[in-house]
Amino acid sequence: MRIFITGGTGFIGHYVARELLESNHEVVILTRHPDKIPALANHSKVTILVGTIYDAATISKGLVGCDACIHIALGWGETPLSMLENDTRATVLILQAASKAGCKKFIYTSSTAAMGKFRSVMNENVINLPVDLYGATKAAGEAYVLGFRGTSMKRNIIRPGYTFGNPAFGENGVTQPDRRFALMAQAVVNGGDIHLIRNDGTQFISAADQAKLFKRVLDSDYNEEIYLGLSRNWISWHDIANRMLELYEKLTRKKSSAKIVEQDLGWSDHPMLFSVEKIAATFGLSFDASAEMDKHIEWQLKSTIANS
Repeated sequence: MRIFITGGTGFIGHYVARELLESNHEVVILTRHPDKIPALANHSKVTILVGTIYDAATISKGLVGCDACIHIALGWGETPLSMLENDTRATVLILQAASKAGCKKFIYTSSTAAMGKFRSVMNENVINLPVDLYGATKAAGEAYVLGFRGTSMKRNIIRPGYTFGNPAFGENGVTQPDRRFALMAQAVVNGGDIHLIRNDGTQFISAADQAKLFKRVLDSDYNEEIYLGLSRNWISWHDIANRMLELYEKLTRKKSSAKIVEQDLGWSDHPMLFSVEKIAATFGLSFDASAEMDKHIEWQLKSTIANS
């Protein structure tokens, strides 16, 4: 299968690309940074297409001969109108171009942020109630993907939760754009305060596991389905900080002077969870992030120590 990927040199994207290449697929990657990941740029089954998610002509050209399109790249803006223009409009452009090019399958990368306000049940069937512009534009993208029914192209949606991980190709690649792990490691190494919110955490998922979900959805014949991409287990930021402090002592044989400083916002000791029953029932996927979390903490800490 020949697969067009937007954001293929980004964090989740380069893991998805690796997963597909390991299954012997051909990949066309739309990217602004063609030399960002040499392992992809030099791969015999990768075609690098230089451009942005706003370049209609480049996208249409790249989609020729592709069997599927996976849209991962994110457009950003600081106002409602700029978010609409930079992300939602780009999603619609790519969706329409993929259909016109004859793609059989389309996967849209949304986010759990599209769901927004937490309720007692958080599964794929709840109504989206976004609480910020990011969630709103992802919910809007979902609506266009599901509402675009004048096509034979199968369209599905994945909503990743907090996705973490080391670079996909050894040191060749990128890690998550969120800086909380890096800032925590810096505090541990330099003896600063680790600022947390009491009972803050989530169902972290490794990028490698997230990529497995993308491939399963791609390989399936499902249409107009939504899947939550998270692990089954909830991990707190407090636990991550403790793991990092303990590992620092093992690695350096000295105790960090860093302190955990928690702000109490009245969050419950019993975390509210997203349901991951659908990916388990549909694909037999059930992820536990603990082992990969330990690897990521070690990588983050060693990188910080080396650069200090």
